[in-house]
Amino acid sequence: MSVSDMFAALQGALGQDQDIREEIRKVVQALEQTAREILTLLQGVHQGPGFQHIPKKCQKAREHFGTVRTQMESLKTKFPADQYYRFHEHWRFVLQRLVFLAAFVVYLESETLVTREAVAEILGIEADRERGFHLDIEDYLSGVLTLASELARLAVNSVTAGDYSRPLRISTFINELDSGFRLLNLKNDSLRKRYDGLKYDVKKIEEVVYDLSIRGLNKEATVGAGGEK
Repeated sequence: MSVSDMFAALQGALGQDQDIREEIRKVVQALEQTAREILTLLQGVHQGPGFQHIPKKCQKAREHFGTVRTQMESLKTKFPADQYYRFHEHWRFVLQRLVFLAAFVVYLESETLVTREAVAEILGIEADRERGFHLDIEDYLSGVLTLASELARLAVNSVTAGDYSRPLRISTFINELDSGFRLLNLKNDSLRKRYDGLKYDVKKIEEVVYDLSIRGLNKEATVGAGGEK
């Protein structure tokens, strides 16, 4: 094979790779739009009246995740199954955002931490990397850390809305989350940096709880903690 033939073959390979990336980009854009729609919907819980409509907002969000699953099915067809990590950078950010949104919905519904397996099911992908397009552990953990920041914000807005028991429950949840992350040996620089921000979320929520305490509202919150969430 001549040099010109070799480079012609290389050009063909480059062109094919660019085509794959363009197809992936189009699907990722659609996923990003759906993620924005879900986020806009869930942001309503931070406003006073929004606390009364949490179940309805969660139900609507789950309907949007039906669209996410369809888009994920499309994404899976755009690249060779054994080249997941070659193209991972294209969808990593939106996948982490979708993990956060799924985790937020589950928390609002049950005030529990969603498992990686449950998130994978919500998104219509695999939890086990051996089975194809999957939810990478670090992407899952990044989404969970975003959830912590969102709950810190929710704790503040709960007080504004007159819900004094929710910050106490959020505080318990976040402290358990922090304890869980302390068990991990995080070597990924990006993930480690994001985890370092968790201590600020913990501190922010502690300040909310302390403020409730000095105002005597924590007693009211404790009495009402057995009521509806």
